[in-house]
Amino acid sequence: MKDAFTGDSDSYDYKEGGTTSGIFRDRNSAEKAYQSLHDRGYHKDDVHLMMSDDTRDTHFGDDSVHTELGDKAMEGAGVGSAIGGTAGAIIGAIAAIGTSVALPGLGLIIAGPLAAALAGAGAGGLTGGLVGALVGSGIPEEHAAEYEEGIKNGGIVMGVKPRNAEDSKYFEEQFKSNDADKVYRY
Repeated sequence: MKDAFTGDSDSYDYKEGGTTSGIFRDRNSAEKAYQSLHDRGYHKDDVHLMMSDDTRDTHFGDDSVHTELGDKAMEGAGVGSAIGGTAGAIIGAIAAIGTSVALPGLGLIIAGPLAAALAGAGAGGLTGGLVGALVGSGIPEEHAAEYEEGIKNGGIVMGVKPRNAEDSKYFEEQFKSNDADKVYRY
Protein backbone atom coordinates (compact mmCIF):
# COMPACT_ATOMS: atom_id res chain seq x y z
CA MET A 1 0.00 0.00 0.00
CA LYS A 2 1.31 3.42 -0.93
CA ASP A 3 2.14 5.77 1.94
CA ALA A 4 -0.46 8.53 1.87
CA PHE A 5 2.16 11.09 2.84
CA THR A 6 4.65 10.45 0.04
CA GLY A 7 4.64 11.21 -3.64
CA ASP A 8 5.48 13.99 -5.97
CA SER A 9 4.24 17.44 -5.13
CA ASP A 10 2.83 19.14 -8.18
CA SER A 11 2.81 22.90 -8.51
CA TYR A 12 0.42 25.03 -10.46
CA ASP A 13 0.69 28.62 -11.59
CA TYR A 14 -0.85 31.21 -9.29
CA LYS A 15 -4.55 31.58 -9.87
CA GLU A 16 -6.44 34.56 -8.49
CA GLY A 17 -8.65 33.21 -5.71
CA GLY A 18 -6.78 29.89 -5.73
CA THR A 19 -5.63 27.88 -2.74
CA THR A 20 -2.30 26.51 -1.55
CA SER A 21 -2.59 23.41 0.62
CA GLY A 22 -0.66 20.44 1.93
CA ILE A 23 -0.73 17.50 4.36
CA PHE A 24 1.28 17.63 7.58
CA ARG A 25 2.14 14.48 9.51
CA ASP A 26 2.25 16.10 12.94
CA ARG A 27 1.30 19.14 14.92
CA ASN A 28 4.83 20.56 15.11
CA SER A 29 5.16 20.71 11.32
CA ALA A 30 1.69 22.21 10.97
CA GLU A 31 2.44 24.79 13.68
CA LYS A 32 5.60 25.93 11.88
CA ALA A 33 3.77 26.29 8.58
CA TYR A 34 0.93 28.11 10.32
CA GLN A 35 3.46 30.52 11.83
CA SER A 36 4.73 31.33 8.32
CA LEU A 37 1.16 32.28 7.36
CA HIS A 38 0.80 34.39 10.48
CA ASP A 39 4.16 36.09 9.85
CA ARG A 40 2.88 37.10 6.42
CA GLY A 41 -0.17 38.82 7.93
CA TYR A 42 -2.72 36.02 7.59
CA HIS A 43 -5.02 35.19 10.49
CA LYS A 44 -6.65 32.00 11.71
CA ASP A 45 -9.85 32.85 9.83
CA ASP A 46 -7.83 32.82 6.57
CA VAL A 47 -6.61 29.25 7.12
CA HIS A 48 -8.54 26.03 6.70
CA LEU A 49 -7.70 22.84 8.55
CA MET A 50 -9.01 19.34 7.97
CA MET A 51 -8.26 16.36 10.17
CA SER A 52 -9.95 13.34 11.65
CA ASP A 53 -11.54 13.45 15.09
CA ASP A 54 -8.83 11.05 16.26
CA THR A 55 -6.05 13.28 14.93
CA ARG A 56 -7.55 16.32 16.64
CA ASP A 57 -7.78 14.40 19.91
CA THR A 58 -4.22 13.06 19.55
CA HIS A 59 -2.50 16.33 18.61
CA PHE A 60 -4.74 18.98 20.16
CA GLY A 61 -7.05 17.32 22.71
CA ASP A 62 -4.97 17.62 25.88
CA ASP A 63 -3.37 20.90 24.95
CA SER A 64 -0.90 21.92 27.63
CA VAL A 65 0.75 24.29 25.14
CA HIS A 66 -1.59 27.12 24.14
CA THR A 67 -1.22 28.10 20.46
CA GLU A 68 -3.45 29.80 17.92
CA LEU A 69 -3.40 26.72 15.68
CA GLY A 70 -4.40 24.56 18.65
CA ASP A 71 -7.28 26.92 19.37
CA LYS A 72 -8.38 26.71 15.74
CA ALA A 73 -8.22 22.92 15.75
CA MET A 74 -10.40 22.79 18.85
CA GLU A 75 -13.00 25.34 17.65
CA GLY A 76 -16.44 23.96 18.25
CA ALA A 77 -15.33 20.98 20.32
CA GLY A 78 -17.85 20.19 23.01
CA VAL A 79 -20.47 22.64 21.80
CA GLY A 80 -22.62 20.39 19.70
CA SER A 81 -20.68 20.83 16.50
CA ALA A 82 -21.59 17.38 15.19
CA ILE A 83 -24.27 18.00 12.62
CA GLY A 84 -26.57 16.17 10.26
CA GLY A 85 -26.58 16.14 6.50
CA THR A 86 -28.90 19.01 5.63
CA ALA A 87 -27.71 22.34 4.32
CA GLY A 88 -29.74 24.17 6.96
CA ALA A 89 -28.11 22.21 9.77
CA ILE A 90 -24.65 22.84 8.33
CA ILE A 91 -25.23 26.56 7.99
CA GLY A 92 -26.77 26.68 11.46
CA ALA A 93 -23.78 24.90 12.95
CA ILE A 94 -21.35 27.30 11.30
CA ALA A 95 -23.37 30.24 12.58
CA ALA A 96 -23.39 28.75 16.07
CA ILE A 97 -19.73 27.82 16.34
CA GLY A 98 -17.92 30.08 13.90
CA THR A 99 -16.01 28.32 11.16
CA SER A 100 -15.58 24.81 12.52
CA VAL A 101 -17.73 21.83 11.62
CA ALA A 102 -17.62 18.18 12.65
CA LEU A 103 -19.10 15.78 10.13
CA PRO A 104 -20.40 12.61 11.80
CA GLY A 105 -20.02 9.45 9.78
CA LEU A 106 -16.94 10.92 8.14
CA GLY A 107 -15.18 11.46 11.49
CA LEU A 108 -13.87 14.74 10.14
CA ILE A 109 -13.17 18.16 11.62
CA ILE A 110 -13.09 21.10 9.22
CA ALA A 111 -12.17 24.59 10.38
CA GLY A 112 -11.85 27.84 8.46
CA PRO A 113 -13.12 29.10 5.11
CA LEU A 114 -13.43 25.56 3.74
CA ALA A 115 -16.12 24.82 6.34
CA ALA A 116 -18.23 27.62 4.89
CA ALA A 117 -17.57 26.38 1.34
CA LEU A 118 -18.71 22.90 2.30
CA ALA A 119 -21.83 24.39 3.84
CA GLY A 120 -22.46 26.16 0.56
CA ALA A 121 -22.20 22.80 -1.21
CA GLY A 122 -25.10 21.63 0.95
CA ALA A 123 -26.15 18.07 1.62
CA GLY A 124 -25.42 17.04 -1.97
CA GLY A 125 -21.75 17.78 -1.43
CA LEU A 126 -21.69 15.49 1.58
CA THR A 127 -23.50 12.51 0.14
CA GLY A 128 -20.38 11.50 -1.81
CA GLY A 129 -18.33 11.32 1.37
CA LEU A 130 -15.24 13.39 2.00
CA VAL A 131 -13.96 13.37 -1.58
CA GLY A 132 -17.33 14.56 -2.86
CA ALA A 133 -17.45 17.32 -0.27
CA LEU A 134 -13.92 18.46 -1.09
CA VAL A 135 -14.54 18.43 -4.84
CA GLY A 136 -17.75 20.37 -4.23
CA SER A 137 -15.72 23.04 -2.45
CA GLY A 138 -13.38 23.47 -5.43
CA ILE A 139 -10.53 21.05 -4.71
CA PRO A 140 -9.60 19.00 -7.81
CA GLU A 141 -10.76 15.40 -7.50
CA GLU A 142 -7.28 13.85 -7.67
CA HIS A 143 -6.09 16.08 -4.83
CA ALA A 144 -9.25 15.50 -2.81
CA ALA A 145 -8.67 11.74 -2.96
CA GLU A 146 -5.06 12.19 -1.79
CA TYR A 147 -6.16 14.46 1.05
CA GLU A 148 -8.82 11.98 2.10
CA GLU A 149 -6.20 9.23 2.30
CA GLY A 150 -3.84 11.52 4.24
CA ILE A 151 -6.57 12.45 6.71
CA LYS A 152 -7.46 8.78 7.21
CA ASN A 153 -3.78 8.14 8.00
CA GLY A 154 -3.62 10.82 10.69
CA GLY A 155 -2.57 13.81 8.62
CA ILE A 156 -3.51 17.44 9.06
CA VAL A 157 -4.49 19.20 5.84
CA MET A 158 -3.89 22.95 5.92
CA GLY A 159 -4.70 25.43 3.20
CA VAL A 160 -4.89 29.15 2.55
CA LYS A 161 -6.02 31.42 -0.27
CA PRO A 162 -2.93 33.55 -1.01
CA ARG A 163 -3.57 37.23 -1.71
CA ASN A 164 -1.03 37.36 -4.54
CA ALA A 165 1.46 35.31 -6.57
CA GLU A 166 4.33 36.12 -4.21
CA ASP A 167 2.41 34.78 -1.20
CA SER A 168 1.38 31.69 -3.17
CA LYS A 169 4.98 30.80 -4.01
CA TYR A 170 6.13 31.63 -0.47
CA PHE A 171 3.48 29.41 1.14
CA GLU A 172 4.26 26.52 -1.19
CA GLU A 173 7.94 26.80 -0.22
CA GLN A 174 7.13 27.13 3.50
CA PHE A 175 4.77 24.16 3.49
CA LYS A 176 7.42 22.00 1.81
CA SER A 177 10.21 23.22 4.12
CA ASN A 178 7.99 22.29 7.08
CA ASP A 179 7.61 18.69 5.88
CA ALA A 180 4.23 18.98 4.17
CA ASP A 181 3.44 16.43 1.50
CA LYS A 182 1.00 16.71 -1.37
CA VAL A 183 1.53 20.48 -1.57
CA TYR A 184 -0.64 21.90 -4.32
CA ARG A 185 -1.70 25.25 -5.70
CA TYR A 186 -5.05 25.14 -7.46
